[in-house]
Amino acid sequence: MQIGLVGLQYTGKTTLFNTIAGKETDISAGLKEEASIEVVKVPDERLDKLTEIFNPKKQVNATIEVFDFPGLRMSDDGKMNITNAFLNSVKDNDAIFYVVRQFKNDAVPHPKNEINPLKDIQYLDEEFLLYDLDFLERRIEKLKRDVMKIKDDKLKKELPLIEKCLKHAEEEKPLRTLYLDENERKLLSGYQLITLKPLAIAINLDEDSIGEEEKIINEVKENLIDKEILVIPFFAKIENELASLSEEDRMTFMEDYGIKESALSKILRTAYNILGLNSFFTVGEDECRAWTIKENFTAQQAAGVIHTDFFNKFIRAEVVHYEDFIKHGSFSKCKDEGVWRLEGKEYLVEDGDIMNIRHS
Repeated sequence: MQIGLVGLQYTGKTTLFNTIAGKETDISAGLKEEASIEVVKVPDERLDKLTEIFNPKKQVNATIEVFDFPGLRMSDDGKMNITNAFLNSVKDNDAIFYVVRQFKNDAVPHPKNEINPLKDIQYLDEEFLLYDLDFLERRIEKLKRDVMKIKDDKLKKELPLIEKCLKHAEEEKPLRTLYLDENERKLLSGYQLITLKPLAIAINLDEDSIGEEEKIINEVKENLIDKEILVIPFFAKIENELASLSEEDRMTFMEDYGIKESALSKILRTAYNILGLNSFFTVGEDECRAWTIKENFTAQQAAGVIHTDFFNKFIRAEVVHYEDFIKHGSFSKCKDEGVWRLEGKEYLVEDGDIMNIRHS
């Protein structure tokens, strides 16, 4: 799973990335020409607790790839420098986070000389929509030629769908706001349309905004086309300073600042949310591990994430939910209380299930 951080220069995007990645911030990194990539462990207090109980040889957290794309800056002709290479790289991500700034700092000028998160969001939407429009127009031209030459039902179904998408995009609406059924989404999945991808917005605030996060978020959301977009606040400067502290000192300072959740936790929790992901656990003496699956995965599909043989030779899944296990303290007591159970291959795995796969 990949998420991409995109935004204009001097938004604190790279500082956010380094905080998430647990790296020190290099001022020159904001001027880089290529994306930085980091595989980040997904923190999960439930997994930490299970490791504490089972004391395995190792703990294996779920991971996510985070891409920090170069900040967009003004070119010599006064326009923002957005290349095809940049756009092609962004479209390969599973979800996108716009990083915009609300903080004011005369030493760190905004590329457009105006601190306005809504205008930055609108600008990014417009650029990505232009990319999608160009693709859709070219795809329609090709489909019309191919339909004349090739008798293919799939092409005949695709043409009206692409035309439907083009009409929506021409109305200056991102494709994620267009209703598409499961079959339509499947047809479009190979094209990596940018404005169809799950999106969240991260707003970089300064210390003066502590305690006003909800007000700022609501003001932004009220003016967005897509009211369902998740908007999350973060304090890049503060969190970067806290990153060098021990866990205990960090928690103390976060409380002092009134910050309830770290940027890392916010970003990854939001990514799971917008991508429709869940976690289940396997536990034992060798390891305690978190596995990432799509919502509504069956027990057999979840087994296949562990190993293909587990999918092909699936018999049953032993299942108990994390909350039930913690409440009762052991598998034997969970059995006595009737919360430990055997489930078949069609069982829909819930976030937080602890599973043991029986297979032939």
